[in-house]
Amino acid sequence: MRVSLLSCLAAPLALVLFVSGCSSAPKSHLPTADHQQEEIGGDILVAWNERVFALAEEEDGFLTLKGLRTATMMHLAIHDALSAISGHYQPFLPLPTDQEASPLAATAQAAFEVVASQYPAELPSLEQQLSTWLGKVELEDGARKGVALGKAAAAAILESRSGDGWDSEAEYQWHPMGPGVYAEFEEHSGTPKGFVFGAGWATAKPFMLDSPSHFRSPPPPPIESVAYTEAFREVKEVGRWGSPTRTSDQTHLALWWKDFAENSHNRLARQIVSTDRLPLEQAARLFALLNMSLYDAYVNVFENKFLYNHWRPYTAIRWADRDGNAATMVDPQWNNTHQHTYAFPSYPSAHGTACSAAMRVFSTLLGDDSPFSMTTETVDKAGPFSGKRVMDPAIRSFSNFSAAAEECALSRIYLGIHFRYDSLEGIRLGGKIGDFAVAHFLGPKKLEPRELEPRETTEPPP
Repeated sequence: MRVSLLSCLAAPLALVLFVSGCSSAPKSHLPTADHQQEEIGGDILVAWNERVFALAEEEDGFLTLKGLRTATMMHLAIHDALSAISGHYQPFLPLPTDQEASPLAATAQAAFEVVASQYPAELPSLEQQLSTWLGKVELEDGARKGVALGKAAAAAILESRSGDGWDSEAEYQWHPMGPGVYAEFEEHSGTPKGFVFGAGWATAKPFMLDSPSHFRSPPPPPIESVAYTEAFREVKEVGRWGSPTRTSDQTHLALWWKDFAENSHNRLARQIVSTDRLPLEQAARLFALLNMSLYDAYVNVFENKFLYNHWRPYTAIRWADRDGNAATMVDPQWNNTHQHTYAFPSYPSAHGTACSAAMRVFSTLLGDDSPFSMTTETVDKAGPFSGKRVMDPAIRSFSNFSAAAEECALSRIYLGIHFRYDSLEGIRLGGKIGDFAVAHFLGPKKLEPRELEPRETTEPPP
């Protein structure tokens, strides 16, 4: 008779207290860990990933790193627990091996422990979600060991991230107005006077990079240069409100890509895992590398942003008569495509960096030679709290992941919030971060030939 793990629990809060009278199947009849993972697939990861990002959107609208940090810790804990069972991939943090542990129990428990620690108000519903997954596990020594392993993996990653500064606030030093200098535009950002977003992100501890400044971007072009002049003219024209030269498709992609990168790319990962039926351990590695790359991309790009403190097109175009460049023409009434500018420095593009890092992980792990589609149904009308705009169509299609990364980054030009060099540097910087993740973390213990030849040589930190 099949006895479920759930049926032997005294209460949801006692998920590891098993009733001694429950019988277990003989070990000789139990499937191997590899076979269990094949049967499970990535559905459990999709469910927990979707839950985390729903919680994050509801709580803070992705305006903090909390949701992404939670997802990263959760997927790393799951990856490490599965690595301790099968030994196929290098762990992020080492754990004692236990090949008899249930992969499903370990995955469910690791996910629950991490998410519940970050969203304790959601404990009853999270317990119910855990119980649903543990109810699929036959009661046996492997189930008990899986629960214990999941708890150990979660505890290790949570301890390693204690005091990592994800929610720290760094004081921003305003500089006198001048050519190229980031200036306040509270009337356009809709933020309180003196507010700057993301200064604390630049000081947070990365998951994999040595420091927030691990990859240093080169300076943006001088204001008097030809490169700046060309970028100025481009965004002034194609990024303006009601631009006659911006095509309808460029307007669509500008708005469609506004969804937060961690939200859209995890949605894509869930789609890939479900559609392609990726095995559990491969899907766990994909989710872990994806979210590590996204988190560190934000930290690294914001450190670069506040180092260079470069102005936004909104300021540059309205102040052009005082920038010292005779080739740039002022327009004191200029506005951009969605009539909003985000309140932090421009260079490099954070959105371009995060998209590029994420897409590089996809392309390296899954190959960059297959077309695919992404769905984004709604985006902010303007800035946060502006209400939602329904995207029609909701789907955009791409020839490969690299093409999607490029379109994501360049979309910010058509939105009117970035210069082309902001976006191009975002593509380059994000690619380095994605490459660094795959080259140095969670790799196969017996490297496959493809893994031995990374797409680019990663530069050492300066």
